[in-house]
Amino acid sequence: MARDLRIVFMGTPDFAVPTLQTLVEHGYNVVAVITAPDKPAGRGQKLHQSPVKEYAVAQNIPVLQPTNLKSEAFLEELRSFQANLQVIVAFRMLPEVVWDMPELGSFNIHGSLLPQYRGAAPINWAIINGEKETGVTSFFLKHAIDTGDLIFQERVPILEDDDFGAVYEKLKYEGAKLALRTVQAIARDEVKSQPQITTAETKHAPKLYKETCEINWNQPAPQVRNFIRGLSPYPAAWTRLNGKTFKIFKTEVLENITYSSAPGQIHTDNKTYLHVQTATGAIAVLDLQMEGKKRMPVQDLLRGYSFNG
Repeated sequence: MARDLRIVFMGTPDFAVPTLQTLVEHGYNVVAVITAPDKPAGRGQKLHQSPVKEYAVAQNIPVLQPTNLKSEAFLEELRSFQANLQVIVAFRMLPEVVWDMPELGSFNIHGSLLPQYRGAAPINWAIINGEKETGVTSFFLKHAIDTGDLIFQERVPILEDDDFGAVYEKLKYEGAKLALRTVQAIARDEVKSQPQITTAETKHAPKLYKETCEINWNQPAPQVRNFIRGLSPYPAAWTRLNGKTFKIFKTEVLENITYSSAPGQIHTDNKTYLHVQTATGAIAVLDLQMEGKKRMPVQDLLRGYSFNG
């Protein structure tokens, strides 16, 4: 006989919305949603709700937006919902007093095949490192981040032309399906979780910073291309060309064109193409954004801007 579940859902960005929506549409009792406080955005700096809050409000689900997850006022309110399961997708690190509260535990959906790519940017780093496969994992929370016992995993291929945006979209919906499968198994008391086993080959996915995203032209061309697609469209790989800062979103490795120039050197006719030398051959820049301008195909940029070459 299936358990009667009272679920608290925690998440903030659009990545988390399909999971919440799937649980609601399958009739699960989501008694409350925890999400980030509203933030000012745009020119007018008006307060904007998180995508998770927008969906929860539309479904008349109570929403909590704590700034301090350890505050007694928040903890008291959280306890009042009497949840026996918490589902977490793309939220903050939780204190033990929160994740240990429900009887059936708290599980998280992570965008990698744990223990590979623990950390804040698993999708980006999998693509940057040239992986052909990634996936989603459900696991129970414990003290150290992304280290809890594994419940289920689903593998997802990374195609040759997939960038961060494409894989993010795939995992967003695979994560929702995996969360539903996990909730169903917990309700039937059919979960047999397994501890994570790490090795010397276990890769990590640390948070990305602006300096992390600068292109290193001294790397081989395929590695530069993977770096750029792993950061496209967000947070975007960047470089200095012709004395200006450019975000680069899409490139291709040039197979039949070679230059005898130093890495980082530009080659262009200032009409149709922009090539940049790497440690091994050159790549063609196809889609970019110059500082102060919009993102555009390289040919559109070259109609109004010339490189020194």
